[in-house]
Amino acid sequence: MTIEHADLAARRLDLAGARGFDAPGAGPTRRDAMGSLTRTWLGQVWEAALDGRSSEGLALAAVGSLARGDAGPLSDVDLVLLHYGRSVGGEDLRELADRIWYPVWDAGVRLDHSVRTVSQCRTVAAGDLTAAVGLLDLDRVAGDAEVVAAARSTVAHDWRANARKRLPQLVDGLRARHARHGDLAQSIEPDLKEAHGGLRDMTVLNALVAAWLTDRPHGEVDEAHRILLDVRDAVHVVTGKGRDRLTREDHDGVAALLGHDDADELLIDVSNAARTIAYAIDGTVRRAGQSQRARTLRVGPRRPQLNPLGFGMYEHDGEVVLGPRNALATDPLLPLRAAVVAARNNLPIAPTTLANLAAQAPQLTSPWPVIARDLFADLLATGPGLVGVWEGLDQAGVIDRWFPEWAAVRSRPQRNAVHRHTVDRHLIETVVLAGGLVRGVHRADLLLLGALLHDIGKVRDAHDHSAAGAPVAAAMATRLGYPEQDVATIELLVREHLTLIDLATRRDHQDPGTVTAARAAAGGSREVFDLLLALTEADASAAGPQAWTDWRATLLGQLAEATRRGWEEGTVAPPSEAATVSEADLESVASGEPRVVVRPQGGSYRIDVFDRDRLGLFADTAGLLAAYGMVVRTAILRTLDGVAANEWHVETPSGEPPDEQRIVRGLERLAQGDRAPLGLLERRRQFAGQPSARASSGSPGQARALVVPRASEEATVIEVRAQDRPGLLHELGLAFAKAGLSVRSAHIATYAGQTLDTFYVTEFGGRLLSPAKVAQTVSVVIDTCDGNPPG
Repeated sequence: MTIEHADLAARRLDLAGARGFDAPGAGPTRRDAMGSLTRTWLGQVWEAALDGRSSEGLALAAVGSLARGDAGPLSDVDLVLLHYGRSVGGEDLRELADRIWYPVWDAGVRLDHSVRTVSQCRTVAAGDLTAAVGLLDLDRVAGDAEVVAAARSTVAHDWRANARKRLPQLVDGLRARHARHGDLAQSIEPDLKEAHGGLRDMTVLNALVAAWLTDRPHGEVDEAHRILLDVRDAVHVVTGKGRDRLTREDHDGVAALLGHDDADELLIDVSNAARTIAYAIDGTVRRAGQSQRARTLRVGPRRPQLNPLGFGMYEHDGEVVLGPRNALATDPLLPLRAAVVAARNNLPIAPTTLANLAAQAPQLTSPWPVIARDLFADLLATGPGLVGVWEGLDQAGVIDRWFPEWAAVRSRPQRNAVHRHTVDRHLIETVVLAGGLVRGVHRADLLLLGALLHDIGKVRDAHDHSAAGAPVAAAMATRLGYPEQDVATIELLVREHLTLIDLATRRDHQDPGTVTAARAAAGGSREVFDLLLALTEADASAAGPQAWTDWRATLLGQLAEATRRGWEEGTVAPPSEAATVSEADLESVASGEPRVVVRPQGGSYRIDVFDRDRLGLFADTAGLLAAYGMVVRTAILRTLDGVAANEWHVETPSGEPPDEQRIVRGLERLAQGDRAPLGLLERRRQFAGQPSARASSGSPGQARALVVPRASEEATVIEVRAQDRPGLLHELGLAFAKAGLSVRSAHIATYAGQTLDTFYVTEFGGRLLSPAKVAQTVSVVIDTCDGNPPG
């Protein structure tokens, strides 16, 4: 018999692409067709390999996705050549295997293969947990069905018999895999297979069921599985590769193939599906453990052990359940009480209890009664236990009953590089972190509610989520029953939740305009300022380590100190200690030698530089620090009695403190016109490579420079946004110097390779810039950022 040695991989890909991905039911139909094609082709390979000989005691079986019927267009094929060990000699068996494996390889399909007896399958499954789970799906492709049935039944029997011993191993492996690959629902580039909530977890769910320890959820879980399989199939078609990761560059193509309006809608679907599977695997593992413990402890009739938690709630085997005499059908507060009790004890609510609470508890009136509002505040104050309990409430539909607005932010991705969570999860994480700051504010409940709602405006097509979210938050606070003044505070917190961190990182803290802006953001209220300050810290901490660094914390603390100082008298804070120059500093500078003082400061370093004031001093210092490998975070520049007293905050990648004398020597040489100390900077530029002069497709676009109106009465404030590169700050300083401008202070920030720098500049001598000079300066700054510095 002859077979067509066609490119099976290409045929599967063509078959997948020929079927509409976004048509109802297309996914299962497509996978059935691809599975049928593969099995038929393998059957032909089998017949050709046998070459007319009997297949008694021999079979070709599949494991993995082909056996389960969910293989993608370019998925691997996992095959096992099964035999009893007596039908074929060793040499004949190897020849038969080669006649099967080589045509598969020739057909362009990735192949995992093995040759085993039934007994060997049993031995391998006993020693390798992953292999055991895979062999549970063993399915005949061709040959003797009896040998396949014998192997499968033997492995399944051993799996059930050894469930007590193997369950802890399975759970440990599950947790280790989740730790390695992360949470699929919270990833912008998710691993659709290995991450928590991915396709591999569905295989484990079925393995738990096969152990006869528990059943698993169906319905929504099966639909979530289908969604992830469809996305995986689309990744194969779009990329032409059999991979399982949905990367950023594939978002648009996969979204279009699946009929989504945009990539964000695709990621929302993926996140929701992953959350459903993750919740199912976590609950099913608990069910299996409970069943295992019940088998172990049962000696005769045994009643459930219920430990009272209060409010008619009980702990049973690690979960919160309703007691036998509850007022479920008449008490609208019961879901809130159950949530508070569960979160305080860091326990999940049992799925059956959640389903009953969602379906049977009466709806709360609007506005909520005071006791309901207070219970909700208690729930937000429960700390880390809130995360899992809120997820359970959300999965059951309780959150939608309380807040229909939540649906707009559920699973919504955040493409900002500093964020590590979807919008809804970020909000909950912010609440948890705000709980550690409540003792510094006068109203803990308003801080926690502001944390829950601060990004509620991050919905589709929202250009300013703070402005969009403020009225939504006000409406939700009103529904919760808060009085008008408290609602106004919540609205302000949401509207202004980014203001303080912007002022802290991009403005001069000692400028009266900055202090005035910070107080205005809080409506002139010291108590509201404290709330806004705590919300700012919680929000940044919850976003991730890039959003809440030591230097950002330091800057926010400095802004808070400057804003609070003299609040009662209505005065503006006096200059900081950095603006004073000691006699020793003056003597050192008068003798012609700069003075440098380095101080550690919360993971970074503060460098005070005292030198004769001159045009280009800012550029020289910035270039020197960059040449020595330091990352400038902020700079505050002052001139007193002809002496520049400049404060720089830097990070050193090596962690070593800056060398004071090396900086002094470098500044002396630069002041004398010797540019050699900047040679290291040029080498760093060449190593890093220079950006193109103009925007290319997919880039953020041309650099931007804009004047911030009314930011200061003492200087012109220019904000610069551009692609970061080594020495950019030095180049900007040179541009300012060539334009005859003094940089009074600079506030430097970099996010995902993009700078967000703010400069306070004056004419040399302190005069404000004329409108013509402003326009000229903005043009020069843009050219410098785009790689075309002035000659």
